[in-house]
Amino acid sequence: MKAWLLNDFGLDNLVLGDTPTPEPKAGELLVKVGAVSLNFRDKAIVDGIYEPHKVPKPLIPVSDAAGTVVAVGEGVSRFKLGDRVNSHLYSRWTDGAPASDEPDYCFGSPLPGGLAEYMIIHEDSAVRAPDNMSDEEASTLPIAALTAWYSLVDYGQIKPGETVLVQGTGGVSIFAVQLAAALGAKVIVTSSNDANLQAAMQLGAASGVNYRTHPQWHEQVLKLTDGKGVDLLLDVAGGNGLNQSIAATKAAGKIAQIGFLTGQTTELGLMPLIFRQTTIRGIAVAPRSSFDRMNAFLNENQIRPVIDKVYPFEEARQAYEHLARGAFGKVVIKIA
Repeated sequence: MKAWLLNDFGLDNLVLGDTPTPEPKAGELLVKVGAVSLNFRDKAIVDGIYEPHKVPKPLIPVSDAAGTVVAVGEGVSRFKLGDRVNSHLYSRWTDGAPASDEPDYCFGSPLPGGLAEYMIIHEDSAVRAPDNMSDEEASTLPIAALTAWYSLVDYGQIKPGETVLVQGTGGVSIFAVQLAAALGAKVIVTSSNDANLQAAMQLGAASGVNYRTHPQWHEQVLKLTDGKGVDLLLDVAGGNGLNQSIAATKAAGKIAQIGFLTGQTTELGLMPLIFRQTTIRGIAVAPRSSFDRMNAFLNENQIRPVIDKVYPFEEARQAYEHLARGAFGKVVIKIA
Protein backbone atom coordinates (compact mmCIF):
# COMPACT_ATOMS: atom_id res chain seq x y z
CA MET A 1 0.00 0.00 0.00
CA LYS A 2 0.98 3.64 -0.37
CA ALA A 3 1.88 5.37 2.88
CA TRP A 4 3.70 8.44 4.11
CA LEU A 5 6.70 7.32 6.14
CA LEU A 6 8.61 9.41 8.66
CA ASN A 7 12.17 8.11 8.36
CA ASP A 8 13.66 10.72 10.69
CA PHE A 9 12.58 13.95 12.36
CA GLY A 10 11.88 16.91 10.10
CA LEU A 11 9.25 17.40 7.40
CA ASP A 12 11.81 16.74 4.66
CA ASN A 13 12.10 13.20 6.02
CA LEU A 14 8.39 12.50 5.58
CA VAL A 15 8.25 10.64 2.25
CA LEU A 16 5.57 8.85 0.25
CA GLY A 17 6.46 5.21 -0.28
CA ASP A 18 5.28 1.62 -0.37
CA THR A 19 4.84 -0.63 2.64
CA PRO A 20 3.03 -3.97 3.10
CA THR A 21 -0.72 -3.76 3.66
CA PRO A 22 -1.35 -4.96 7.23
CA GLU A 23 -3.55 -7.95 7.97
CA PRO A 24 -6.06 -7.83 10.84
CA LYS A 25 -5.39 -10.14 13.78
CA ALA A 26 -8.00 -11.35 16.26
CA GLY A 27 -10.25 -8.48 17.31
CA GLU A 28 -8.85 -6.08 14.71
CA LEU A 29 -10.33 -4.18 11.77
CA LEU A 30 -8.59 -3.39 8.51
CA VAL A 31 -9.82 0.06 7.54
CA LYS A 32 -9.52 1.62 4.10
CA VAL A 33 -8.74 5.19 5.09
CA GLY A 34 -10.89 7.87 3.50
CA ALA A 35 -9.39 10.93 5.18
CA VAL A 36 -7.21 12.07 8.07
CA SER A 37 -7.00 15.38 9.88
CA LEU A 38 -3.92 17.01 11.35
CA ASN A 39 -3.43 18.11 14.94
CA PHE A 40 -0.56 19.99 16.57
CA ARG A 41 0.50 16.63 18.03
CA ASP A 42 1.14 15.35 14.50
CA LYS A 43 3.36 18.32 13.69
CA ALA A 44 5.21 18.01 17.01
CA ILE A 45 5.94 14.34 16.32
CA VAL A 46 7.40 15.14 12.90
CA ASP A 47 9.41 18.00 14.44
CA GLY A 48 10.83 15.67 17.10
CA ILE A 49 9.46 17.57 20.12
CA TYR A 50 6.72 15.16 21.20
CA GLU A 51 8.05 12.19 23.18
CA PRO A 52 10.82 11.71 20.58
CA HIS A 53 12.23 8.68 22.42
CA LYS A 54 8.98 6.81 21.75
CA VAL A 55 8.78 7.49 18.00
CA PRO A 56 9.64 4.40 15.90
CA LYS A 57 11.25 4.91 12.51
CA PRO A 58 9.96 4.59 9.96
CA LEU A 59 6.55 5.69 11.27
CA ILE A 60 3.22 6.12 9.50
CA PRO A 61 2.08 9.32 11.24
CA VAL A 62 -1.30 10.96 12.02
CA SER A 63 -3.71 9.63 14.61
CA ASP A 64 -7.09 10.90 13.42
CA ALA A 65 -8.71 8.96 10.61
CA ALA A 66 -12.06 7.98 9.17
CA GLY A 67 -12.68 5.16 6.74
CA THR A 68 -14.45 1.92 5.89
CA VAL A 69 -13.96 -1.57 7.31
CA VAL A 70 -12.76 -3.86 4.49
CA ALA A 71 -11.59 -6.90 6.50
CA VAL A 72 -11.95 -8.18 10.06
CA GLY A 73 -9.94 -10.47 12.27
CA GLU A 74 -11.21 -13.48 14.17
CA GLY A 75 -13.86 -12.80 16.81
CA VAL A 76 -14.83 -9.30 15.73
CA SER A 77 -18.41 -8.52 16.78
CA ARG A 78 -18.79 -4.74 17.14
CA PHE A 79 -18.35 -3.96 13.43
CA LYS A 80 -18.85 -5.61 10.05
CA LEU A 81 -17.57 -5.14 6.51
CA GLY A 82 -18.71 -1.83 5.05
CA ASP A 83 -19.10 -0.02 8.38
CA ARG A 84 -17.60 3.47 8.54
CA VAL A 85 -15.44 4.07 11.59
CA ASN A 86 -13.21 6.58 13.30
CA SER A 87 -9.90 5.90 14.94
CA HIS A 88 -9.54 6.88 18.60
CA LEU A 89 -6.15 8.22 19.71
CA TYR A 90 -5.87 6.07 22.84
CA SER A 91 -6.43 2.62 21.42
CA ARG A 92 -7.04 0.99 24.84
CA TRP A 93 -8.82 3.75 26.80
CA THR A 94 -12.49 2.86 26.53
CA ASP A 95 -14.00 4.27 29.75
CA GLY A 96 -13.23 5.67 33.18
CA ALA A 97 -9.83 7.01 34.17
CA PRO A 98 -6.80 6.44 31.90
CA ALA A 99 -4.15 3.88 32.70
CA SER A 100 -0.61 5.13 33.22
CA ASP A 101 0.59 3.46 30.02
CA GLU A 102 -2.09 4.84 27.65
CA PRO A 103 0.51 6.92 25.71
CA ASP A 104 2.23 3.65 24.73
CA TYR A 105 -0.82 2.67 22.67
CA CYS A 106 -1.56 5.83 20.69
CA PHE A 107 -2.10 5.95 16.94
CA GLY A 108 0.34 8.05 14.95
CA SER A 109 3.15 7.20 17.43
CA PRO A 110 4.10 4.80 18.69
CA LEU A 111 1.42 2.78 16.82
CA PRO A 112 1.15 3.23 13.03
CA GLY A 113 -1.22 6.02 12.07
CA GLY A 114 -3.62 6.78 9.28
CA LEU A 115 -1.56 8.63 6.67
CA ALA A 116 -1.79 5.58 4.43
CA GLU A 117 -4.26 3.74 2.25
CA TYR A 118 -5.06 1.27 5.06
CA MET A 119 -4.70 1.08 8.83
CA ILE A 120 -5.41 -1.40 11.61
CA ILE A 121 -7.83 -0.40 14.39
CA HIS A 122 -8.85 -2.74 17.21
CA GLU A 123 -12.62 -3.09 17.35
CA ASP A 124 -12.66 -2.00 21.02
CA SER A 125 -11.12 1.38 20.18
CA ALA A 126 -13.00 2.07 16.93
CA VAL A 127 -15.95 4.45 16.99
CA ARG A 128 -18.82 4.42 14.52
CA ALA A 129 -18.45 7.45 12.25
CA PRO A 130 -21.49 9.77 12.11
CA ASP A 131 -23.76 8.85 9.20
CA ASN A 132 -24.34 12.51 8.35
CA MET A 133 -20.63 13.33 7.95
CA SER A 134 -18.24 12.63 5.10
CA ASP A 135 -14.93 10.94 5.85
CA GLU A 136 -13.28 14.35 5.60
CA GLU A 137 -15.62 15.74 8.27
CA ALA A 138 -15.51 12.67 10.51
CA SER A 139 -11.70 12.63 10.47
CA THR A 140 -11.69 15.91 12.41
CA LEU A 141 -13.39 14.41 15.47
CA PRO A 142 -11.00 12.04 17.32
CA ILE A 143 -8.69 14.61 18.94
CA ALA A 144 -9.99 18.12 18.24
CA ALA A 145 -13.70 17.66 18.88
CA LEU A 146 -13.26 15.08 21.63
CA THR A 147 -10.72 17.17 23.53
CA ALA A 148 -13.09 20.13 23.46
CA TRP A 149 -16.02 17.94 24.55
CA TYR A 150 -14.13 16.32 27.43
CA SER A 151 -12.86 19.71 28.64
CA LEU A 152 -16.32 21.27 28.60
CA VAL A 153 -18.53 18.37 29.69
CA ASP A 154 -16.65 15.65 31.55
CA TYR A 155 -14.20 18.00 33.29
CA GLY A 156 -15.75 21.46 33.12
CA GLN A 157 -19.35 20.33 33.68
CA ILE A 158 -20.45 23.55 32.01
CA LYS A 159 -24.00 24.73 32.65
CA PRO A 160 -26.13 27.19 30.66
CA GLY A 161 -25.22 30.77 31.49
CA GLU A 162 -21.67 30.02 32.62
CA THR A 163 -18.70 31.63 30.89
CA VAL A 164 -16.00 29.81 28.93
CA LEU A 165 -12.81 31.26 27.47
CA VAL A 166 -11.29 29.54 24.45
CA GLN A 167 -7.77 30.36 23.31
CA GLY A 168 -7.18 30.60 19.58
CA THR A 169 -9.11 29.48 16.53
CA GLY A 170 -7.49 26.15 15.67
CA GLY A 171 -9.15 22.75 15.60
CA VAL A 172 -9.83 22.18 19.32
CA SER A 173 -10.74 25.82 19.87
CA ILE A 174 -13.32 26.10 17.09
CA PHE A 175 -15.02 22.89 18.19
CA ALA A 176 -15.01 24.29 21.75
CA VAL A 177 -16.78 27.45 20.56
CA GLN A 178 -19.45 25.43 18.79
CA LEU A 179 -19.95 22.96 21.63
CA ALA A 180 -19.91 25.52 24.45
CA ALA A 181 -22.44 27.72 22.63
CA ALA A 182 -24.70 24.70 22.10
CA LEU A 183 -24.41 23.94 25.83
CA GLY A 184 -25.72 27.43 26.57
CA ALA A 185 -22.46 28.97 27.76
CA LYS A 186 -21.23 32.49 27.09
CA VAL A 187 -18.03 32.07 25.05
CA ILE A 188 -15.05 34.45 24.89
CA VAL A 189 -12.36 33.77 22.28
CA THR A 190 -8.80 35.09 22.12
CA SER A 191 -6.82 35.39 18.89
CA SER A 192 -4.24 37.60 17.21
CA ASN A 193 -6.45 37.87 14.12
CA ASP A 194 -9.54 40.11 14.13
CA ALA A 195 -11.04 38.34 11.13
CA ASN A 196 -10.79 35.02 12.95
CA LEU A 197 -12.43 36.55 16.00
CA GLN A 198 -15.34 37.72 13.86
CA ALA A 199 -15.65 34.28 12.30
CA ALA A 200 -15.64 32.66 15.74
CA MET A 201 -18.44 34.95 16.85
CA GLN A 202 -20.48 33.85 13.84
CA LEU A 203 -20.09 30.30 15.17
CA GLY A 204 -21.48 31.22 18.57
CA ALA A 205 -18.86 33.15 20.55
CA ALA A 206 -20.24 36.16 22.42
CA SER A 207 -17.06 38.25 22.25
CA GLY A 208 -13.42 38.19 21.24
CA VAL A 209 -10.14 39.60 22.53
CA ASN A 210 -7.13 40.26 20.31
CA TYR A 211 -4.11 39.38 22.44
CA ARG A 212 -1.73 41.33 20.19
CA THR A 213 -3.77 44.49 20.60
CA HIS A 214 -4.17 43.69 24.31
CA PRO A 215 -1.02 41.88 25.52
CA GLN A 216 -2.51 41.82 29.03
CA TRP A 217 -5.55 40.08 27.61
CA HIS A 218 -6.75 38.86 30.98
CA GLU A 219 -7.68 42.46 31.82
CA GLN A 220 -10.11 42.52 28.89
CA VAL A 221 -11.57 39.20 30.01
CA LEU A 222 -12.18 40.60 33.49
CA LYS A 223 -13.97 43.59 31.97
CA LEU A 224 -16.20 41.24 29.97
CA THR A 225 -17.07 39.26 33.11
CA ASP A 226 -17.75 42.15 35.53
CA GLY A 227 -14.39 41.60 37.17
CA LYS A 228 -15.08 37.97 38.10
CA GLY A 229 -13.28 35.96 35.42
CA VAL A 230 -14.53 32.96 33.49
CA ASP A 231 -15.86 29.71 34.94
CA LEU A 232 -13.72 27.55 32.66
CA LEU A 233 -10.70 28.39 30.50
CA LEU A 234 -9.37 26.12 27.73
CA ASP A 235 -5.63 26.80 27.54
CA VAL A 236 -3.98 25.59 24.33
CA ALA A 237 -0.96 27.89 24.54
CA GLY A 238 0.87 26.71 27.66
CA GLY A 239 4.14 28.43 28.50
CA ASN A 240 4.24 31.39 30.86
CA GLY A 241 0.85 32.55 29.56
CA LEU A 242 -0.65 30.15 32.08
CA ASN A 243 -0.27 32.96 34.63
CA GLN A 244 -2.66 35.13 32.61
CA SER A 245 -5.04 32.19 32.31
CA ILE A 246 -5.19 31.98 36.11
CA ALA A 247 -5.82 35.73 36.31
CA ALA A 248 -8.65 35.43 33.77
CA THR A 249 -10.39 32.59 35.63
CA LYS A 250 -12.83 33.23 38.46
CA ALA A 251 -12.08 32.32 42.07
CA ALA A 252 -12.39 28.54 42.37
CA GLY A 253 -12.62 28.33 38.58
CA LYS A 254 -11.16 25.66 36.31
CA ILE A 255 -8.47 25.58 33.64
CA ALA A 256 -8.26 22.76 31.10
CA GLN A 257 -4.59 22.60 30.10
CA ILE A 258 -4.75 21.20 26.60
CA GLY A 259 -1.75 22.40 24.63
CA PHE A 260 1.75 23.80 24.62
CA LEU A 261 1.85 26.01 21.52
CA THR A 262 4.10 28.59 23.19
CA GLY A 263 6.08 26.26 25.42
CA GLN A 264 6.13 22.98 27.32
CA THR A 265 7.39 24.59 30.52
CA THR A 266 6.15 27.51 32.59
CA GLU A 267 7.29 29.81 35.38
CA LEU A 268 4.15 29.72 37.47
CA GLY A 269 3.25 32.29 40.08
CA LEU A 270 1.94 30.13 42.91
CA MET A 271 0.37 32.84 45.06
CA PRO A 272 -2.36 33.81 42.52
CA LEU A 273 -3.05 30.11 41.95
CA ILE A 274 -3.37 29.51 45.69
CA PHE A 275 -5.41 32.59 46.54
CA ARG A 276 -7.79 32.17 43.61
CA GLN A 277 -8.05 28.44 44.42
CA THR A 278 -7.85 27.58 40.74
CA THR A 279 -8.08 23.98 39.56
CA ILE A 280 -5.80 23.10 36.63
CA ARG A 281 -6.17 19.76 34.92
CA GLY A 282 -4.15 18.37 32.05
CA ILE A 283 -6.41 17.15 29.26
CA ALA A 284 -5.20 14.41 26.91
CA VAL A 285 -8.31 13.74 24.80
CA ALA A 286 -10.84 11.32 26.37
CA PRO A 287 -12.04 7.70 26.58
CA ARG A 288 -14.06 6.08 23.81
CA SER A 289 -17.24 6.31 25.89
CA SER A 290 -17.01 10.12 25.73
CA PHE A 291 -16.59 9.92 21.95
CA ASP A 292 -19.89 8.04 21.66
CA ARG A 293 -21.70 10.59 23.85
CA MET A 294 -20.20 13.48 21.88
CA ASN A 295 -21.29 12.08 18.53
CA ALA A 296 -24.88 11.89 19.78
CA PHE A 297 -24.68 15.53 20.91
CA LEU A 298 -23.18 16.66 17.60
CA ASN A 299 -26.00 14.98 15.72
CA GLU A 300 -28.72 16.31 18.04
CA ASN A 301 -27.42 19.88 17.74
CA GLN A 302 -26.51 19.63 14.05
CA ILE A 303 -22.92 20.72 14.68
CA ARG A 304 -20.61 20.25 11.71
CA PRO A 305 -16.83 20.53 11.67
CA VAL A 306 -15.16 23.67 10.34
CA ILE A 307 -12.54 22.64 7.77
CA ASP A 308 -10.03 25.23 6.59
CA LYS A 309 -8.74 23.18 3.65
CA VAL A 310 -8.69 19.63 2.28
CA TYR A 311 -5.45 18.46 0.65
CA PRO A 312 -5.00 15.47 -1.66
CA PHE A 313 -2.98 12.51 -0.35
CA GLU A 314 0.02 13.44 -2.46
CA GLU A 315 0.21 16.89 -0.84
CA ALA A 316 0.52 15.77 2.77
CA ARG A 317 3.61 17.91 3.34
CA GLN A 318 1.74 21.01 2.19
CA ALA A 319 -0.98 20.17 4.70
CA TYR A 320 1.62 20.08 7.50
CA GLU A 321 2.95 23.44 6.32
CA HIS A 322 -0.57 24.87 6.40
CA LEU A 323 -1.01 23.68 9.97
CA ALA A 324 2.31 25.29 10.92
CA ARG A 325 1.18 28.65 9.46
CA GLY A 326 -2.05 28.48 11.42
CA ALA A 327 -5.50 27.29 10.45
CA PHE A 328 -9.05 28.37 11.21
CA GLY A 329 -10.54 25.04 12.19
CA LYS A 330 -9.13 21.86 10.73
CA VAL A 331 -6.66 20.85 8.02
CA VAL A 332 -7.67 17.58 6.34
CA ILE A 333 -5.92 15.18 3.95
CA LYS A 334 -8.17 13.13 1.65
CA ILE A 335 -6.74 9.64 1.16
CA ALA A 336 -9.35 7.99 -1.09
